[in-house]
Amino acid sequence: MPLCVALLETALTAPQPLILLVDDVRINLDLLEAVLQAEYRIVRAVNGLEAIERAKELNPDLILLDVMMPEIDGFETCRRLKADPQTQAIPVIFVSALSEIGDEAQGLQVGAIDYIMKPIRPIIVKARIRNHIALKQARDQLEEMTIRDALTGISNRRRFDDMLAQEWLRARRRSAPLALLLADIDHFKLYNDHYGHTSGDVALREVAQALDKAIRRPGDLAARYGGEEFACILPDTDSVGAAQLAERLCQAVCDLGIVHAHSSAAQCVTLSIGGVSLVPSVEDEPRILVDLADVQLYEAKRAGRNRASIRQDGTS
Repeated sequence: MPLCVALLETALTAPQPLILLVDDVRINLDLLEAVLQAEYRIVRAVNGLEAIERAKELNPDLILLDVMMPEIDGFETCRRLKADPQTQAIPVIFVSALSEIGDEAQGLQVGAIDYIMKPIRPIIVKARIRNHIALKQARDQLEEMTIRDALTGISNRRRFDDMLAQEWLRARRRSAPLALLLADIDHFKLYNDHYGHTSGDVALREVAQALDKAIRRPGDLAARYGGEEFACILPDTDSVGAAQLAERLCQAVCDLGIVHAHSSAAQCVTLSIGGVSLVPSVEDEPRILVDLADVQLYEAKRAGRNRASIRQDGTS
């Protein structure tokens, strides 16, 4: 299925956009929710700190933020949201009784995309929000296209590099294990030489989709690493879990039954997988995971292919 068609189908079947309303006055929240609930899913927060936590947890499509609140005001809340890579892309609209030009200017300077003054006019509020939601959805679709591999439809190398860097830092902060699998289709050059590059492209797509389906946890990632190579990032996964998934991936590709008469590993298309799980240290960079997994991939190939070789747990 072409990627553009897949994105369109996703958009048509996606749930209603999620809006986070932030105000310390309940009647204001009630009014905004009454105006918006027919078109959007609504969640609430009653102060800036709660808003930041809910934004991290739920990743809403839009935040409507009051300015005058206890503890930290809306301006500081917006600054913190925009300073955090996890929440900085979420659009923020201020909804405030502060009506001076300087207030509106400050709101835009700290990162908001719009400033709506109270008392609100429902028709205007709905129109502005509808426009900003449409813009965000268009940006999201463009971003999705830049992080998807055009041939296979799964995540591409750019997405892999970004996520590996993010998960490395997160695992290091939490002293948690991070696993990486590198997979290579066995004797794929011979496959292309015998069956042709068109058949090779079909095989790549089928293998990629099989890997993507076998990755069951939302936080895991399967990506095309390059050529006939694939990679899987597995947060909070030790070597036992990595080995179990690697075996499942090998089996998923075998189960496709793609005939490969010129492979020494089997009569069908198979994978060799190398993997490692470790707890990141401050002295090293994410590249060490790739290097160690690559060593294990070589071991899997040296041992006869169509198998996985996983390094034992450790620290970097």
